[in-house]
Amino acid sequence: MFSEMLESAIDTLSKVLDPNGPAQAATASSFTPTDFSVHFFLQLAIIILTCRIVGKLGQKFLGQPQVVGEMIAGVILGPSLFGYFFADAQAAVFPGPTKNVLYSGAQLGVGLYMFLVGTTLQLDHFKSKAKSAISVSLAGIVVPFLIAIWLTPWLLTVPGLFTPGISQSSATLFMGACIALTAFPMLARIINERGLAKTALGTLSLAAGAFDDAVSWCVLAVVLATFGAGPGVAVLAIGGGLLYATFIILFGRKIFAPLGRIVEREGEMSMTVLGITIAAFCLSAFIMDAVGIHAIFGGFILGVVMPRGLFVEELKKKVEPLAVVLLLPMFFTYSGLNTRMDMVNTIPLLLIALVILAGSIVAKFGACYVAARVAGEDNRTALGIGALMNSRGLMELIIINIGLQKGIIGPTLFSMLVLMAIVTTMMASPLFELVYGRKARETGELRALGKKDAALAD
Repeated sequence: MFSEMLESAIDTLSKVLDPNGPAQAATASSFTPTDFSVHFFLQLAIIILTCRIVGKLGQKFLGQPQVVGEMIAGVILGPSLFGYFFADAQAAVFPGPTKNVLYSGAQLGVGLYMFLVGTTLQLDHFKSKAKSAISVSLAGIVVPFLIAIWLTPWLLTVPGLFTPGISQSSATLFMGACIALTAFPMLARIINERGLAKTALGTLSLAAGAFDDAVSWCVLAVVLATFGAGPGVAVLAIGGGLLYATFIILFGRKIFAPLGRIVEREGEMSMTVLGITIAAFCLSAFIMDAVGIHAIFGGFILGVVMPRGLFVEELKKKVEPLAVVLLLPMFFTYSGLNTRMDMVNTIPLLLIALVILAGSIVAKFGACYVAARVAGEDNRTALGIGALMNSRGLMELIIINIGLQKGIIGPTLFSMLVLMAIVTTMMASPLFELVYGRKARETGELRALGKKDAALAD
């Protein structure tokens, strides 16, 4: 009797990571709640450890910030490396149905992080740099779409890059949105880790990046509308997003000011105030997600109008470690699970990928640098802005995943755009240090800021 029980227990344990987990035979065709739980905790442990290890290695040997290491870790855990060499193990740890759970955690992590970033935005810096921010934003939108107008007709002649039958206008709009994107969450992490969160340069870059990404998402909504979703998708995304952003900017500070006064009066943030704050964040993220923009913009714009002072200090103390260490890595891993790097496998395709990469760098780094100079920024600051705005990161992976899922692009163009995203992101930190950071640290203007912010982000 005991041996049978032991044998049964061992047999059940051996099926823990089967495609359907240790589900009962009657429900073996689908995951049970327990199956999701079993996979989720193992996935989370692997994700956290991999992100921390790869992040540290990237910092030590490549001079990259922790966030870039986490992006690479996400790709490593996907089919490009882990799944390529250990397909069965990767499929067992990350079976398809569990991606939905990771997706929700990923949105919570990146949205919460951008909420915290919004609380550090210095509006007085933005007002003083409004001319530069507007110039950089417009250049970061207009030039990428001009590059897309030049590139797309050629790309349409190459079989397999776009879905057959796609119109040139839709293909051009999609390419323009992809090139115009700035890695808003990653830009925020780099700015925090480099000690720029409270500087005019950091505020200007964040404001310009937020605007460019919002426009790109609106353009994507227009493209999706042409693919059968209907014009309502674009109207809801653009109209709903603008209405909500206007409401929050006009009335948000007055609405949430009492929370700041309560924290100042009590000398700390109570669990009740924290609960109200997190609920407000979730509602804001929901609204922007529901209208078709993205949850991160809901989090960011709400953070901008939250009370400053002790309120922000307490909020970051209670929320930031959990968001950065536990939740945000799920965002990188989820995108990495949808990424393949073995699709660009011929010389002609590699040349196309290099042209897309070069055009993307010119469209963001070059255009934003020129715009900042024209707006009156000094050469070093303009170069720093160009270096930061050129990073695409995982926002690029999100938008091109949508393009792949909706049948706008094929797997080959998808892989080319992934390559562009990774290269431009890895360029950002060393290029920024070369043109701006190194000199700033020598003069001491970043050193005092950098230690505190880097420690928080680490």
